[in-house]
Order: sequence, then C-alpha cells, then structure tokens
Amino acid sequence: MHTTDDTIARYRTQLSCNFKQLDEAFAACMQDAIALLSEEGINDYLDGASLVCKIGRGFDPVLTYLEEMPMLVHRLGDEGLLGKVSQAVWKMSRTPNGRSIPAFLQALPEACRRMSSAELVENYIAIVFDMMERTTGSIHGFHTTIPSPGLPKLLGQMPYLMSQLALGGLKNWIEYGIRNYGSHPQRQEEYFALESADSKAMLQHERHGTLFTHHERKLNLYLKACWENTEYLVPYSVDFRDMRQQQPYFDDFGIRIPDVFDDAQGVSGIDRYRAVLAHMAAHQRWTKKVVADNFSPQQRMAIERLEDSRVEYLAMQEYPGLRRLFMALHPIPQEDECNTQTESCFRHRLAMFSWALLNPAHGYQNVQINEFAGKFRAKMLEGNATTADMVQLAISFVARTRLQSDQLPNVYFNNTAIGYRDDNRHLWQFIEEGDEEEAFEERKQSEQNQEIQGLPPRHYPEWDYSTQTYRPDWTSVYESLHPSGNPAVIDALLQKHAALAKRLKQIVDLLKPQNYTRVRYQEEGSELDLDVAIRSLIDFKGGANPDPRINMSHKHDGRNIAVMLLLDLSASISEVPEGATQSILELSQEAVSLLAYAIEALGDPFAIAGFASNTRHEVRYQHIKGFKEHWNDEVKGRLAAMQAGYSTRMGAAVRHAAHYLEHQQADKKLLLILTDGEPSDIDVDDPQLLTQDTRQAVKELDQKGIYSYCISLDPRADEYVRDIFGKRVTVVDNVQRLPERMTQVFVTLTG
Repeated sequence: MHTTDDTIARYRTQLSCNFKQLDEAFAACMQDAIALLSEEGINDYLDGASLVCKIGRGFDPVLTYLEEMPMLVHRLGDEGLLGKVSQAVWKMSRTPNGRSIPAFLQALPEACRRMSSAELVENYIAIVFDMMERTTGSIHGFHTTIPSPGLPKLLGQMPYLMSQLALGGLKNWIEYGIRNYGSHPQRQEEYFALESADSKAMLQHERHGTLFTHHERKLNLYLKACWENTEYLVPYSVDFRDMRQQQPYFDDFGIRIPDVFDDAQGVSGIDRYRAVLAHMAAHQRWTKKVVADNFSPQQRMAIERLEDSRVEYLAMQEYPGLRRLFMALHPIPQEDECNTQTESCFRHRLAMFSWALLNPAHGYQNVQINEFAGKFRAKMLEGNATTADMVQLAISFVARTRLQSDQLPNVYFNNTAIGYRDDNRHLWQFIEEGDEEEAFEERKQSEQNQEIQGLPPRHYPEWDYSTQTYRPDWTSVYESLHPSGNPAVIDALLQKHAALAKRLKQIVDLLKPQNYTRVRYQEEGSELDLDVAIRSLIDFKGGANPDPRINMSHKHDGRNIAVMLLLDLSASISEVPEGATQSILELSQEAVSLLAYAIEALGDPFAIAGFASNTRHEVRYQHIKGFKEHWNDEVKGRLAAMQAGYSTRMGAAVRHAAHYLEHQQADKKLLLILTDGEPSDIDVDDPQLLTQDTRQAVKELDQKGIYSYCISLDPRADEYVRDIFGKRVTVVDNVQRLPERMTQVFVTLTG
C-alpha cells in the first residue's frame, strides 16, 4: 500500500518519542503497520510504542516494538496484544528488572512464532512475569531490591526452549528452577542458562509428546483435504498436569485443541490430533442443534454420546481408517466393574453403550445395551439417521435403563472419559426469556430465519491454591430461565408472615429517599429556572447568544443500589433441620419472598438467581428474576417452583453473578449469597480447593467494586465461611428465623 509523506508525518506526531534515530526507521515501520493493522490497531500500536518510549531504557526497546509487533499481532489475529505487550513492558520497568526489557522484547517474536493463538502468548507473558516476581529480591530469606538473576538467562534461551517444550512443559521447567534455586543466584543463573546437568535433565523430562506448533501446517492441510474445512485451529495450553484431560471444543472463533499430545494406547500424538479433528469436523458437517431446556442432565449426556457415535459412524463410512484410531482411543469399560449398590453407574453404562456402538464385537451380555445397539445400527443402515433420531433413542435408553442408584452422589468415573471427543457445547441451544433476557431476545430475533443457534456455556477460571495460579476456562456455567410454578404459593407465604411484612413496610418507608435536589441548566425540564431564564433574556436583549438551558428538574437525593440475590440450590437444602418443621428450601422461599417484597417497595433494581453444580463441566445457573423485571406473578411462579439438587461449586456461580451485577449502573452493588453449606462438588477430593476458589472469587468482586455478603444456615459455618467472606457474614443458627434475619441483614447493609 502506498502511503503519503503527509500520512507518515501525521502518525509521527501521534508517537510521543523524541529519539533522533527513530526518524530514520519510522516510515518503514509504519508501512508494515498500515498494511497489517486496522485504524484502531494503528492507534493502539502508536500508543504502545509511546509507552515503551517512556520507560527510559533507550531506543532499542522502542525500535524492537515498532518492528516486530505488527506482524506478530497480524499472524495471531488479535490486535489487543499491542496494548498487553506495552503494558507488560511498562510493568517490568517499574521493577528492579528494567534492564531485562530489551531481552524480553527481543525474545517475544521468536517465542510467539511457536504459539498459534493470542491466548498462548498471554499465558507465556504470565509465566515470564511469575518467574520474574518470584526470583526478584529473594536471596537467603533477606528482602532486597536486586533484579532476578535468572531472568536474562531465561529470556536468552527462550527461543530454544519454546522449540522444545509446550507451554505447560515450560511452566513446569521454570517452576522446578524457582523451587530449587530461587535463593541461590549463581545456581539459578546456571539453571536458566541451561548450563547445569539438572536443568538439562529437567528439560528432557518435560520434552514430551507431539507439539501442535511443529505440525500446524500438516493438520491444516489434513482438515482442508479430507473435510473441506478451513476453520482456524486455536491451541490452548495444558498449564496444569491434571488439565490434560480437558476436552477440545469448537465455537465461532475456531477449533480449540491442546498444544501438545502424548502418544497413548499405541496411537501417536499426530494421529490423536487427526482423530480429534475428524470427530469435530464430522460434527460440523452433520450435527444439528438441539434445544436443551426440556431435557434432564442425564438425557443430555445420553444424547451427546449417541450423536458422537452417529457422526463417527458416518465419518468411518467415508474414511474407514478412522475406525482403528477411534477404537484404540475409546476406553473399554468392563461390564461388572461398577457397584450399583454404592455408586451411580450412569456414566459407566453410557460408556459401555458408546463402546458397543463403536465395536460390534464388544462382548457385553447386558440385554438393554444389546437391544439399543441393535436399534442404533438398524437406524444407521437406513441411511437417513438424524440428530433428532438420536434424541429419541437416547430418551428411550435413559428411561428403560434407569436405576435408583443413578441418583447417588458417588459417581463412577473410571473408563468413562472419551478424550478424543469434544465437549459438545456446539450441540445445545439454551432458550431464556425474561432477564438478561433482552440480549437473549435480540439473539432470537436476529436468528429467527436461520437454523437453530445455541447459547454456549460461559467458561470461568478456577483458583488452585496449591500452585497459587488460575486454571483457565476450568468451569462451564450453563444458564437458563427457571421453570415456572404456581404464584399463589408465594402469596400464601407472604400472608403467613403478614405481621413481619407490615413491620417491614414501615422500615421500607423510612429507607425511601425523601429529599429532592434540583438539577439546573436543562434544555428540557419540569419547570422554568427563573435565574437562568432572566440572564438569558438579558443576553438576548444585549445581542449575545442566550443560554438555552433555562429549565430545571428534580430528582431524589438518595439510594442508588443494585442487588443480586444468589441462592444455593444444592441437594442439602431439601433437608429438614433438627427441631424445624420446614425444609431449608421452604424457609428460603419465605425469606426471599419477603426480601423481594421489600426491595420492590424501595424501587432498587434487583435480581434473583439460583445455582447448583454437577462437576466442573456443569454448573447450573438459573435466572429467577431479572433486574428489569418487577415482582409479579411470573417471578413468583419461578420462585415457587425452586427445587434442590446436586452440589455447591460456589466460586463459578459467584463469578457469573458478578458478570451481570457489574454491568448495572449503580453507586453500590451488593451480592447477597444464601447458602447452607461449604463449597463442594463430586469431582473434587480436596475440601479446601473450592473454599479457597470461592475466597479468591470474593477478592475478584472486591476489585470490581461489588460488595459481597453471605448468610449461612450451617451451624458449623464458622470453620470456613469467615475464611471466605471475612466479617461480611451472618450465621443463622435458628433457621426458623431466616425470613426475619435475612430482611434485617438487607436493611442494615443498604440503610
């Protein structure tokens, strides 16, 4: 693209940097930037270069940034990296490690050539900064201000390290060096310079598997040649060893796959990539979306397994060699390995069914599995089987094979995870009406003439207190509108507490804003502002332009509060506490009804939602009342229909509630959490893990300006709840007093 001298001169004035050498190189750098970046990206590029110039480290960092960043962000397709890299440089300049900035910028382009997504680059920067912060000023336990001894050596070796290791392996290699040599500067330098035997041995230990970056072109050609698919491949990092079971997925932004695959079950890493891509490409070609709201979680699991089997059957018809890969990678559950007396065997039964559909010589004796496997093959042989057919077959399978033990909390997981399959988020459409609901309605209206489109789950990180790091995209939150019930139930509860409601109304009247303030200088208003009007008339008579803002209006000088009430709907709230006549669920309905009645009378925007979880892959978040809805029969009906089930993965629910609350226009934002137990889930063995994650989520809320408060119904809550919420907690020992105590807490917090 031809660029005029005037254009270059205009951009040069936008760059706040006065190095004389810059004038010679600036035009060439801008030619690349104009060719590769959008106008907004160019502004970010120049702002970033200006920030790098201000750090006071000479001309070289500025030139490196200007020369390398346009091509880097263009290749990764994310101009947001321009600002993130410049901010990282600025942050580093505020530490004793400022001298390492040139090395950091010089290593970045080569390191990023080994990464194929902006997400991996951000993870890489986070790893470097974690190492820098943990090795700066830590010598033999004394607090110092010396820079990290190993950081320059690490950055010098980074291009080689990135060619040998996946990002997770790099993280582990660095972690080993910090842990063993963090307090020994000389040994630390030797380790990160790859000069010590320990360093080389650890590198060999972490150098495993097939790296995506080494085979990216080959995989893209495979996808295009075999499947006529040109989707963008976006790797994600397996930063933690227990995340290597995280499933691939695809969405509007591309196909997400791990950045490394080990050989497994006699299948090479490159063939594992091919199996994963073939499975997802088959879904993209043959799968139609299904509305999820009408199915139970078990029905949805069965639908997913059958649809997986259907698209694989079609793929194997087209490419028979895929059968060898699928069969080698599919787990082979044994028929009698799950104990139905003590465990939920539903996942195990589905895994058996899936294996029977893939391998006709499975050898199972289970009559129902053999019967449904026969129905599946008969349908496939007809040649016109659809996703809808799999839905009906799955519903029938769940109904016919249901066992009482399927509801047990102890779920059998061995040989049930099929690692080469994606997580099926693409399969489901979630329909919500009412609340954030405006966005859902817009989505439905814009897609009414298209095939069914889905609202994917929202993914949130989870805090791992043992490593002091986040597990990225670890939890999947599925939101829906709560089913409706009979609003008369809630009216009866309010009538039952008529005396308390009357007292509450008196308190509410006192809390309502009483004072009006004038808002002057309005072009439109409720009345004339006489002083301004006279002054404008004088200006007009004197030949000057009069001020048109001659009106004024009034507004309440008082409350500006948004409230989110988050209810724990886990299975334990259906229990009746000792000495009580009602379940916790019934008492919660009474308390929430009174509180909603009070907040509606005050006019504060508020929302109600409930949550429960069934492992990290399924955190249910149900909207009961939206911020823009009034306290009416429709909302009362949803509250009346509340049911308890599953577990309490509180951190994910708190983060999702904050997602909605932080967008409210209010001076004070309050998240009120009602729970009867500590955070827990069936896929977590460490009782501290989810408690510490919730504690971290509460810290995140504080940073966003959201005030969180917990009302706990657990008599033993002091053991953990104050560790999470500090002093912002009320423990209700007598659950019969919950309706009264809950409203008292609200009045105290917002008065």
